[in-house]
Amino acid sequence: MKLEKKIFGLLSHNEEIHHFTLSNNNGISAGLTNYGGIITSILVPDRDGEFKDVVLGFEDIEGYLAEHPYIGTLVGRVANRIAKGRFTLSGNEYRLVQNHGQHHIHGGLKGFDKVIWDFSEYTDFERAGIMMNYTSFDMEEGYPGLLKVQVHFSLNEDNELAIEYTATTDKPTPVNLTHHGYFNLNGAEEKIYDHELFIPASRYVETDDQLIPTGSIIELEGGPEDFRNMKPIGKDIDKVRGGYDHCYILDRKGDGLELAARVVHPGSGRIMEVYTTEPAIQFYSSNFLEGLTGKGNIEYTKHLALCLETEHYPDSVNHPEFPSIILQPGETYKHVTIHKFLIDN
Repeated sequence: MKLEKKIFGLLSHNEEIHHFTLSNNNGISAGLTNYGGIITSILVPDRDGEFKDVVLGFEDIEGYLAEHPYIGTLVGRVANRIAKGRFTLSGNEYRLVQNHGQHHIHGGLKGFDKVIWDFSEYTDFERAGIMMNYTSFDMEEGYPGLLKVQVHFSLNEDNELAIEYTATTDKPTPVNLTHHGYFNLNGAEEKIYDHELFIPASRYVETDDQLIPTGSIIELEGGPEDFRNMKPIGKDIDKVRGGYDHCYILDRKGDGLELAARVVHPGSGRIMEVYTTEPAIQFYSSNFLEGLTGKGNIEYTKHLALCLETEHYPDSVNHPEFPSIILQPGETYKHVTIHKFLIDN
């Protein structure tokens, strides 16, 4: 296992941003930075041994500092949408910034995707890793409670990139953390229509035309949203209003790590499996990805990548019938997600 570190850039007040590369003996590597907890690259071989970068991103820190749709970032304090940017907790109403139309999304104007994380690094015979820490102060972006967050990124010899989250608070507060990677297993050379996807979920969260949950849960019965039988993403995408942006409720068997999604790119043989302890996964087919130039001078366009965000349901703070995302003092929030890379020969 190997870990390399370099300076990735400076912010306007001369704060250093660091970049790390985790590598294993199979040649697989993951790049990440302590600005926004961003995964900048993941290099994976195909069946012929050719390596490609399977995540979208930018060449330098300036690309990440500019406006972009959470490409490769950590997301928090609460991932996904909160209707009208408000919720009530312990008898108090909290109003958040409305940074997505009239709604709140992904933690606000300066969520965890735009902060500098403290870090420590290590390597041993089994893993190379970075431990990132951030303290979110009481009423930061409108959220109550001082929240201490730790996110552990690690790569092992089994080609597993793990993200392990923990958090504690001094006041009741909502917490729903995730990572917002944009994946294309063919190196963003073409759209994701030929990527085959499996999601072991028989239900999803119904949303309105603004992607806000209605409170209803939809049973899947073989329609275009159903991925219980693996199929190409492009097969039914035109039958889905706007493309896929659905929170799938996983058919879990317990509380531990379980398979949440499997993606296969038949042309290259690259496979990605996603395992999580979370109850749901948001499948987003990059429906609003336009007007950006990424690594390799590639123009980023609609449906060029897929996001698989392991999380709780959107707008859970306003739906008591959904699993709770409220973290209480004395409790520890825990969430583990693993991306495992394989080759179909």
